[in-house]
Amino acid sequence: MPHRIEWVCILETIVVLYCLGILKKQSRKDLDLFNMSFSFNKYALLKRIIVLISAFSLMICLCSCGRKSVADPHAGMVSVSDGNGGEMWVHLYNDLPVSTFSSSEFYSDGTYTAYSGTGYSALRGIDVSEHQGVIDWQAVHDDGVQFAIIRAGYRGYSEGKLFEDTYFIQNIKGALAAGLKVGVYFFSQAVSTAEATEEAQYLLTLISGYNLSLPVFFDWEYVTNDGETRTEDVSGSTITDCCLAFCSVIETAGYKTGVYFYRSLGYYDYELDRLSNLVFWASTQGGYPDFYYKHNMWQYSCTGTVKGIEGESDLNLLFEELPANTASTAPSISPGENTAPDVTMPATTGIKD
Repeated sequence: MPHRIEWVCILETIVVLYCLGILKKQSRKDLDLFNMSFSFNKYALLKRIIVLISAFSLMICLCSCGRKSVADPHAGMVSVSDGNGGEMWVHLYNDLPVSTFSSSEFYSDGTYTAYSGTGYSALRGIDVSEHQGVIDWQAVHDDGVQFAIIRAGYRGYSEGKLFEDTYFIQNIKGALAAGLKVGVYFFSQAVSTAEATEEAQYLLTLISGYNLSLPVFFDWEYVTNDGETRTEDVSGSTITDCCLAFCSVIETAGYKTGVYFYRSLGYYDYELDRLSNLVFWASTQGGYPDFYYKHNMWQYSCTGTVKGIEGESDLNLLFEELPANTASTAPSISPGENTAPDVTMPATTGIKD
């Protein structure tokens, strides 16, 4: 873009100089006439001087205006993957750490995606709700699944009532008994911080008495496939406020907290710099976690197959950053190590109350 501006200025200068050349020739003619007629029109000379000054002023003005009028349309933005093989420009948060994952570090064994890099350890996991029905948790464990994020409850997207997930108690007891690491999520449709606080307080009554080794996640999503909803006009700023209000209540009760988001929600709605102390769980379905910012959990599929579960399941990896020359298999969920991938949780359909 700067090169284009320079060429515009050069062309403008040439035009102005051409005009000045004509004026100079005309002035010479006038001088010849003066010498021949021995007359001198001081007013005509003053007029030409004014024209010359005006021409120079115009040249300077045009060049400076050209430079000022062309601004970088992507200033303060960064180009990221759109999940469909293309790129899109999104807001850049300079204070958030950037993901270092590359496609060469991930591979599929035919059923699960695995991590082969050296910077992290990765645990294989799933997230489930009543949509998976009855689960054989021992079979899940024996299939190599190491952790589960279980939906505890949700708010309906039409009337806004609060509900416990039908299979929550059965799922959390079964997962813990099978030896899995367990966390929970609440599917939120809060439209205010008051509602988000209400959801958190309700969730605390559901998880009381259970040993959670993984965070409690706030999962707010737009519901667009079932007609009009009460949340369709909620702004990104309000969603961020709700997330912070929810997590504040949960943290006060002694639990670790995190936020789940899919690609567009993370890039266009959440104000991620305000959530930097939370665990980021990003959903970007594909071959590797291509969300731009650093994250702890990656949901890479919502059509996975797991022994012990009939039908499709959401598949995840939980990452722990390893110290240099150190090997470990324990998951890391320390606040402040964040990022985001893309998918839709199964809780967005069939909840209408």
